Amino acid sequence: MSYACTPITGLCRRVVLQGALAILIGSLPLAERARAADPIKIGLVTALSGQSARAGEALTRGATIAIEEINAKGGVLGRPLELVRRDDESNPAKGLTAARELIQREKVAVLLGGLDTPVQLAIVPFVNNVKMPFVVPWAAGTNITQNGAASNYVFRVSAMDDEVDKAIVAFAGKTFAAKKPGLILVNNPWGESNEHGLRAALKAAGIEPAGVEKFEANDVDVVAQLSRLKQAGADSLFLVGNVGPSSQVVKSLDRMSWAPPIVSHWGPAGGRFTELAGPSAESVVFVQTYSFFGNLSPVGKRVLAELQAKYPDIKGPADVTPAVGFANAYDSVQVIAGAIQKAGSTDPTAIRDGFYGIDRLEGLIKTYEKPFAQNKHDALTAQDYIWAHFEDNHILPFKN
Repeated sequence: MSYACTPITGLCRRVVLQGALAILIGSLPLAERARAADPIKIGLVTALSGQSARAGEALTRGATIAIEEINAKGGVLGRPLELVRRDDESNPAKGLTAARELIQREKVAVLLGGLDTPVQLAIVPFVNNVKMPFVVPWAAGTNITQNGAASNYVFRVSAMDDEVDKAIVAFAGKTFAAKKPGLILVNNPWGESNEHGLRAALKAAGIEPAGVEKFEANDVDVVAQLSRLKQAGADSLFLVGNVGPSSQVVKSLDRMSWAPPIVSHWGPAGGRFTELAGPSAESVVFVQTYSFFGNLSPVGKRVLAELQAKYPDIKGPADVTPAVGFANAYDSVQVIAGAIQKAGSTDPTAIRDGFYGIDRLEGLIKTYEKPFAQNKHDALTAQDYIWAHFEDNHILPFKN
């Protein structure tokens, strides 16, 4: 039996096109047909519980909004993106286990990291060994990206300790006339990274620190360390620590009735800092990479509107807390999509090389112009940093 079609019959054209498409798809191997329909998975390993859960939620929301935008435009390579999350509980061993599961079981195309430098450092050797692109949207340890690997698969859309430390020294000198700062640092690889960076930045500025003191992540009192810095004549404090330990520093200062200016890395922004530290939390000034306050770019205005539409708890800019987690994750997913598009496939090495091929990309934090090169795996510089503090549990730009 045959069917005749006239030139004006749309049905005929649809039948022909559908038949051609069926033949094309049918000619593909089964595995390729499955891949063509499957989403491209992005794995997120971050703290989703504990004191830094707010940071994990911000990263999740930033990645989700970016994925929804990309999928609304047809996805990448004709396939939708999908976010698959795992909780690292701010624990390096659990982070590495989660990364293995996402790569080996979930078959993610790219891994997205989280807040804690020690967790990322546990994952870095593994991803370089298995050749899995790994994008870090928060943790700032310098040696995360500058890891010495002959074939480096780790990229970052975030601050970097060496650059932050230079910014801390410059900001404290300009804003508080700091001439003899005391360094109070968490005793872990992140603290070590910043001790190296702060010493180098202070030396370059011709400044001798009053002293360097360390504290453990689970310490509930650091009066002894702070007392030594006070006795040494510290006129300010440079603080490096995540939410819990940073809050203990602030509470210890309250017990001492000592209120020096505190200039911090962005650790306090990652969770329940004001709740844990009390009223003096508002005295800590810390670095950020983005704020939804001020004159927003067209991208910022659009994204803020999308956030308010999707999440009922966001009424305005002050409710996007911490904005740095949201913005860095949003931009990270955008550069991941750009790298996959450049690669033309989900082959891990092709995606890695695709990061180098990104020419220009509109992000929340900035417009990225060739953000990566083989000897440059950090997309942000000190020019992208801003300073902030807490007011009524909201992170707001600092005004001197």
